[in-house]
Amino acid sequence: MTTRVLIVDDQAMVRAGFAALLAAQSDIDVVGEAPDGAQGVELGRRTRPDVVLMDVRMPGMDGLEAARRLLSPPPGVTHRPRVLMLTTFDVDDYVYEALRAGASGFLLKDAPPADLIAAVRVVAAGDALLAPSVTRRLIADFARQRPAARGKPALRLKGLTERETEVLTLVARGRSNGEIAQTLVLAEQTVKTHVSRVLTKLDLRDRAQAVVFAYESGLVAPGE
Repeated sequence: MTTRVLIVDDQAMVRAGFAALLAAQSDIDVVGEAPDGAQGVELGRRTRPDVVLMDVRMPGMDGLEAARRLLSPPPGVTHRPRVLMLTTFDVDDYVYEALRAGASGFLLKDAPPADLIAAVRVVAAGDALLAPSVTRRLIADFARQRPAARGKPALRLKGLTERETEVLTLVARGRSNGEIAQTLVLAEQTVKTHVSRVLTKLDLRDRAQAVVFAYESGLVAPGE
């Protein structure tokens, strides 16, 4: 199955480089390129990509607003791609907000080519790109600055079983399914089932949103 990718970045050389790299993969088809968020949203609606590589900082409409519009489309628009944010360390706040908006993760713009290809495949498969060394730090930092919303998010936790709560806690700490299985002495397939049920019960799109939810509900405290 071919993954359809749209590249949104204001730097022509970056777009061209990413497009050439991805188009060379037999399972990836680059369906378009856009120089800013507004054109990215418009092109995304027309080409219906599976994954959008979205730069954070762009003139006009930035990547955060474009991600919001793609992930929360107006009535009548049913297509919602998965959004992978392209960023650098100096835009952490934007990355956090993008995850809250529903982005499936982020990739540093200076990442090795193999990491870009792998990231597209991971996100296209329905998982979130959560690099523990970076993503957990970002979310923890901003969760610390924003007091946990212990109202409605905390109430939603009551719908989870004890085991599902344990799984969500470990997901929020950046553990993979294999690591969670080892910690809880479960089969990895059982962990996948629990993760799927957690996402369904909490109406979350993927692991990225699950991590944000766990911090904002107070289930996991920064620095734990």
